[in-house]
Amino acid sequence: MDYQHIITIEPGKRSGKPCIRGMRITVYDILEYLAGGMTEAEILEDFSELTSEDIRACLAFAADREKKLFVVSV
Repeated sequence: MDYQHIITIEPGKRSGKPCIRGMRITVYDILEYLAGGMTEAEILEDFSELTSEDIRACLAFAADREKKLFVVSV
């Protein structure tokens, strides 16, 4: 998924954390809700400005960041 048009990073907003479409809702917020057991439907109900695509973009962003992390064995 191409999340680049959904996930935005602005230095003056939420201390430069990745946010959804310029809003003050961070990728971390969404991941924390999902990890805490909230369903996508519950998140969308609580945050009417979000879409399913926004949530998928958060997951894709996190997966991409995880993929870029690695430990070099010496």
